[in-house]
Amino acid sequence: MPPAVVCASGFLLATFLALASRPLLASAADPAAVALKPDTVAGFDRYVALTEARNGEELRHGTNLLWIDGLKDNERAEASAALKRGEVKMKKLETRENGERIRCPDGMIHHWAGVAFIPGVRLQDILRVLQDYDHHAQYYAPDVERSKIESRDGDHFRVFLRFRRHKVITVVLNTEHDVHYFRDSETREHSRSSAVHIAEVENPGKPNEREKPPGEDGGFLWRMETWWRLEERDGGVYVQSEVVSLTRDIPAGLGWLIGPVVTSIPKETLTFTLEATRKAVSSAGSAASAPKSR
Repeated sequence: MPPAVVCASGFLLATFLALASRPLLASAADPAAVALKPDTVAGFDRYVALTEARNGEELRHGTNLLWIDGLKDNERAEASAALKRGEVKMKKLETRENGERIRCPDGMIHHWAGVAFIPGVRLQDILRVLQDYDHHAQYYAPDVERSKIESRDGDHFRVFLRFRRHKVITVVLNTEHDVHYFRDSETREHSRSSAVHIAEVENPGKPNEREKPPGEDGGFLWRMETWWRLEERDGGVYVQSEVVSLTRDIPAGLGWLIGPVVTSIPKETLTFTLEATRKAVSSAGSAASAPKSR
């Protein structure tokens, strides 16, 4: 997340990457601008509020800290074994209100959770990497192009991340994230990250580079909220990231063609984020334990 973390970094991009892969939305090289409407924001905010409430309840009661904890015994055992083999387990989620889907007119909400296991490490090993935002462009390249800590007050971070994705068209986003880390116990930690600024960049890297104002962008990523959880047990640390993001909706008549892409790429991207986190943590551990030359 961001367990924090991620990472807002991870933070995930998930949806932005999905929409950046949708050239069918554009009649030219640059997708038509689309406005973010108040009803769309209201629907997303309601979705996030209910998701936040569910997360809060789980953390307070210490139940279902990982999404695999809610599986049946045999399924949970299989999932745990897969995590120990180095796999990332993913799940598509949907928050509902009284059993009803939450309306988000003209927008599309993407909601995924993934969990990975990193053996032979402690909570602090994970946090050392996750909170090293100045190097997230290294850990999560090429999807994160630039990264830096803008401010820090204890466990509260303000972070800048520039995301880049190229697939037929290139999309660059400047984002700022407000991230809080929380120590729940000696073996548990969680974080909460909100993207407080997201802007599509026009002419990135050129003298006339500028951020497109709201309503002049392609709707690749309008909002992003992230929840991360860390739990140390079984000789390592379980790392879970849950991401909810908002993008423009799929044009009428193209759902059958674009829908599978929109749902699969966020999953693939979050998987990459967790795998990259494991790689960065493992590499840092290997470097720290390597014998120093005389």
